[in-house]
Amino acid sequence: MHDTTRKLSMAQVLICGATIVTLSMGIRHGFGMWLQPITQDMGWTRQTFALAMAIQNLSWGVFGIFGGMLSDRFGAFRVLILGALLYAMGLAGMALSPTPLLFSLTTGVLIGAAQAGTTYAVIYGVLGRQISAERRSWAMGVAAAAGSFGQFLMMPLEGQLILRLGWQNALLVLSAMVLLIVPLAFGLREPGFHGSAPIRRTQSARHAFAEALRYKSFLLLTAGYFVCGFQVVFIGVHMPSYLRDHGLSPQVASYALALIGLFNVFGTYISGTLGQRMQKRHILAFIYFARAVVISVFLLVPLSPLSVYVFSAVIGALWLSTVPPTNAAVAQIFGVQHLSMLSGFVFFSHQIGSFLGVWLGGYLYDTTGSYDIVWYMAIVLGVAAGLINLPVREGAIARATPQAA
Repeated sequence: MHDTTRKLSMAQVLICGATIVTLSMGIRHGFGMWLQPITQDMGWTRQTFALAMAIQNLSWGVFGIFGGMLSDRFGAFRVLILGALLYAMGLAGMALSPTPLLFSLTTGVLIGAAQAGTTYAVIYGVLGRQISAERRSWAMGVAAAAGSFGQFLMMPLEGQLILRLGWQNALLVLSAMVLLIVPLAFGLREPGFHGSAPIRRTQSARHAFAEALRYKSFLLLTAGYFVCGFQVVFIGVHMPSYLRDHGLSPQVASYALALIGLFNVFGTYISGTLGQRMQKRHILAFIYFARAVVISVFLLVPLSPLSVYVFSAVIGALWLSTVPPTNAAVAQIFGVQHLSMLSGFVFFSHQIGSFLGVWLGGYLYDTTGSYDIVWYMAIVLGVAAGLINLPVREGAIARATPQAA
């Protein structure tokens, strides 16, 4: 295992990586279910909760860049261990914080940093390095599908934990559960990242970053990903409260989020598989256009449990299906040497969108008494993102000479 040219088995990488994403993303997707229990019990506004969630997404994006750099340089193993410990501390802090400030620091900054070290940028870096280009997009689709399955698996579990144990004890149980990432991380110890022989690099992180910022297609992918974050985090955090405001039971919201996760298993897997055969820019444009249409129809038809379930199933198929083609396109253009860092930067744009989506949802609800404006913004941005992705060029970038590391 000390041979730097040797690779981990694909089964080992996929099983460990997919299980880590299942835990990390599954817990994260359920945070919207805590909005009303926490705000009602603590006497806080929805904007207070939404601000903490917005900070979490921004923290995830900021730390994702540096987590990606550390993963590219030292391997994913150490980053995953640190991320799991921070996640456990953050969830405990979310349960026990007595003030909005401490709630924002733990739920926001700490959990955001933890997610940066336990989700896609780090796991996709391992996949990119350990799996051949012929199967890379498919493998990324498998990992993204695992995160979606985590949402399907964890939503009912988290709902039952809140119901039976109360929201604080439920978070403490999740704090212990997320530590399962630690033993799984041992399955992602890559050859060449431990011991005395680091992987030889032909390009420094600084040169790779500067090269990407000068490349128009990278900026277009980054801009499109902003919209993805805005849409999914607004819906994921605020839809449970939106449904309860319209007289639907909490169980409808719980089932809706679970359906999003279930159908996203198929959506992400299919998008990853199609990414091996089709232009990724066409896949991305279709997803964003389709989201705009689906949200429009949802707002036009009468709201009922049936309309919610149909919407959840269709939007679920489009939910994280942007993740495999976006990251596979980055790998295809720039190679895998700095994939975690570049994926982290693209994801930072996603998290800026997430910040605005979740915060504006809370702010505009508190000021107008309605989520309507944010729903309309999600539609317009979906159309814009579809147009932005069409001119992306996916071919490998031409480099005159390699830059020294």
